[in-house]
Amino acid sequence: MTNLIFALLQTAQVAPEESANSGDLLSPNGGLMFWTLVTFIFLFIILSRLVFPKITAAVEAREKALEEAIEGAKRDREAAARALAEQQQQIEAARNEAQKIIVEGRQIGEKLRAQMMEETHQQQQQMLERARREIEQEKERAIADMRREAVDLAIAGASKVIERNLDDQSNRQIVESFLSSIPAAKTTRG
Repeated sequence: MTNLIFALLQTAQVAPEESANSGDLLSPNGGLMFWTLVTFIFLFIILSRLVFPKITAAVEAREKALEEAIEGAKRDREAAARALAEQQQQIEAARNEAQKIIVEGRQIGEKLRAQMMEETHQQQQQMLERARREIEQEKERAIADMRREAVDLAIAGASKVIERNLDDQSNRQIVESFLSSIPAAKTTRG
């Protein structure tokens, strides 16, 4: 190595003399070309051993980081697509469930309406039957009251005609037996 440096120094002293003679920068100069080539090779060796591995490692690390970032982005995109599809399925399921609930609600409403209508109809029929029974009972009471009044009037009239005072109970029995022998149609007219 020391021999190389010494040889370089000797040629460096020769080179300025030759360059002074030439004076033209564009004309080929053998000594200058030699030293340029030596310097290039020397720097290339130093750079290839010390700097290029670090630069290559940094580039490879950057490339690897970019690939990982791209893969991560792909995974994230796929996860987002899956999550979106899952959410859309959940939304669709919720819509279907809501429609089902609405249909069930309508059916229940219709059943309740029909049931209430039936109950109302039954209550109406019961009220009509009760009213008919009450009317019939009132009719029978009215007929009984009219018979009693007719008996009382007949007894009063008969006692004045006969002018004899019969027993009130026996008079009543006589008139009631007479009235019971009369058909019901004739008594309803009076």
